Amino acid sequence: MYKPASGKAEEFICHQEILDTLAYADENRANRPLINGILRKAARCKGLDHREASVLLACADPEVWGQIYALARRIKETLYGNRIVLFAPLYLSNYCVNSCTYCPYHAQNKGIPRRKLTQEEIRREVAALQDMGHKRLAIEAGEDPKNNPLGYILESIRTIYSVRHRNGAIRRVNVNIAATTVDSYRQLKEAGIGTYILFQETYHRENYLRLHPRGPKGDYAWHTEAMDRAMQGGIDDVGLGVLFGLSSCRYDLAGLLLHAEHLEAAFGVGPHTISVPRICPADDIDPALFPHAVPDELFCRIVALLRVAVPYTGMIVSTREGEATRRRAIELGVSQISGGSRTTVGGYAQGGGEGSAQFDISDRRTLDEVAAWLLGLGCIPSFCTACYREGRTGDRFMALAKTGKIAACCTPNALLTLMEYAMDYASPATREKALQAINRELEGLPSAAVREAARRRLDAIAAGARDFRF
Repeated sequence: MYKPASGKAEEFICHQEILDTLAYADENRANRPLINGILRKAARCKGLDHREASVLLACADPEVWGQIYALARRIKETLYGNRIVLFAPLYLSNYCVNSCTYCPYHAQNKGIPRRKLTQEEIRREVAALQDMGHKRLAIEAGEDPKNNPLGYILESIRTIYSVRHRNGAIRRVNVNIAATTVDSYRQLKEAGIGTYILFQETYHRENYLRLHPRGPKGDYAWHTEAMDRAMQGGIDDVGLGVLFGLSSCRYDLAGLLLHAEHLEAAFGVGPHTISVPRICPADDIDPALFPHAVPDELFCRIVALLRVAVPYTGMIVSTREGEATRRRAIELGVSQISGGSRTTVGGYAQGGGEGSAQFDISDRRTLDEVAAWLLGLGCIPSFCTACYREGRTGDRFMALAKTGKIAACCTPNALLTLMEYAMDYASPATREKALQAINRELEGLPSAAVREAARRRLDAIAAGARDFRF
């Protein structure tokens, strides 16, 4: 039975409800009165439910997709403006006891060199990331109770926050580690994490079990109910995601939206972020073995649909995607991207970690090159962490995001952090582009008081001060 507010995975991710949804979508894929009504609802920035979004995904009419793309662009502009938040992943360890068939970290892969960073090595990695200009990280580690216990993760978080290298400081650490207990989530919260991220991989239970034949990750219910335990442990912001290509994208899109609806129904707060990775080449992994691969145009449709269905949620695309796809995804709704990423353990300091990558990187540009590219697109690269540090998380953040009021904080904060980047890390050409963008955007701030306060703080940053925020 489908029960959105239930704490049981089989009830809030109800297989029969998804099958019924896909059948309903097939029946109505050409129902223009229904589709037009769904589009009118989406235009009000109030979101769509899983059935409405599934009807749009099933539709093949190019005219309808033109309207969906236009809506996605407008909704993103309304709620997020032209800001793009930048972050980097930091791989702590690739030891793992699971047997996920799509991930080279699986325990049966004897060809990959296993490595776990010491705290001193983490300090060197963080210093290298700070020298690039990063202010927020997403830490990654395989599931291995012996090599990667919670104590190691907590100690690593403390180490990351402690590093002060030149003008650098990591101001937000997001965490992507295996599903755990309420008490462990409480300890992560106390350690000062930002968002807890956990990809479902696929919501199709039968496929999930086949893809995870051994190891603790094979417990579908434990994994799927992890966000509930994180919320119960006091973590305000959680990040969802599926690995598109493991199952039918139509099934997983419906499951992803069911999960978002469940969090709203059970906790009053939907996902802080949704990530949209696709299966891609990696050591010991051939994506051709997965029959549900998602081509570029379909991928862009999914991005646009997620933007109109959950307009309040930040959307993330990683360096799995190349420059052209990332550009289109940004146009259609993505609000966060990684830059200068390494998916190897120890990959930032002296380029270490060879052979330990979780997946191949398609966008190999430096952070400076990515920042310059974004500025050339008319976007504002943002290194902002102000909401997290000012307590604007969970329902407080959502109340602002759903009404569009968050932009009053985010835009000036983006400009302040871009100025820090320009002064401390940017190449001369990128610095010039950044300063021009800051001056242009500053004049466009609607509040004269905020504009004047931002101008004073920008001048202070240029003179050497750091870490202002609205």
